[in-house]
Amino acid sequence: MRINRILLSAALVVVALVIQVTVLARLQLPGAVPDLTLLVVLGLAFVYGHVGGALIGFGAGLLADLAPPADHAAGRYALVLCLIGYLAGLAKPENGRLRSATAPMLVVVAAAIGSTLLYAGVGSLVGDTAARHVGLGGLLFTAALYDLLLAPFVVPGIMALARRAENDPLSESSSSGADVSAGWLSSGTGLRIGQQKGGLRLRAARNRAQRAGRIKGVKRL
Repeated sequence: MRINRILLSAALVVVALVIQVTVLARLQLPGAVPDLTLLVVLGLAFVYGHVGGALIGFGAGLLADLAPPADHAAGRYALVLCLIGYLAGLAKPENGRLRSATAPMLVVVAAAIGSTLLYAGVGSLVGDTAARHVGLGGLLFTAALYDLLLAPFVVPGIMALARRAENDPLSESSSSGADVSAGWLSSGTGLRIGQQKGGLRLRAARNRAQRAGRIKGVKRL
């Protein structure tokens, strides 16, 4: 991952984790707690792809495992978010832009349910049966509901910040950055970058031919 991706991802994950621990966890909502860290990982995975999503998910999950008042084994949530980030990154559009909000919302619901199931499953392997006492069905419903309500206010903003970082003129050029910038330019002008370059080359060839014709005409005279 490039430096700008690492810095942006780290800053967003830390801010999300602080808000989740200090604000969302103290709301005392019934069932699960809104997972702001999960939404940040999803938003970044939609832009950076499956490899970046897996790395960011692992780092975010590891920070969540170590942040107080964590009472579970370290690495448990890191494994969950690593898998979720990888799978969410597979839904990245080829041109770097999402055509509708339907697919991202479905991914959010699937990620909320999947992360809860994976977390409970890994917990059962290490002897943590807290999910059974709370009620797994209620946790799944509330986790999906809270994350779905919070997603429209988080995921688009995270994706916009990630795209701006990719369009940074001081950053190194890469295929993903080119796809994102091409998506921004094509949405504003209705033309593709390849077509623009081809048109400029065709015009240059025509100008050269006209100049050559004029020179030949002058020599004949």
